[in-house]
Amino acid sequence: MSAAPPDEMSCRELVQVITDYIEGAMPFEGRLRFEAHLEECRYCVSYLDQMRETIATVGQLKEDALDPEAREQLLQAFRGWAASR
Repeated sequence: MSAAPPDEMSCRELVQVITDYIEGAMPFEGRLRFEAHLEECRYCVSYLDQMRETIATVGQLKEDALDPEAREQLLQAFRGWAASR
């Protein structure tokens, strides 16, 4: 992973906003940056595919349905993945 220029989305930023993208809640400019990043980063394309597959498999979970400890472990795992890119 290389550092992204200021106007380009980094892998770390993509991970932080992926839910908004999947849910269609991302502003137009953000979607453009997100999709431009996907055109250049096969790792984030894979991550997006994994997230979509997870949602399809598990369904939609409400945040309060997760045990707080399990939620924190999942967040740390996703952050660790993003930091490794």
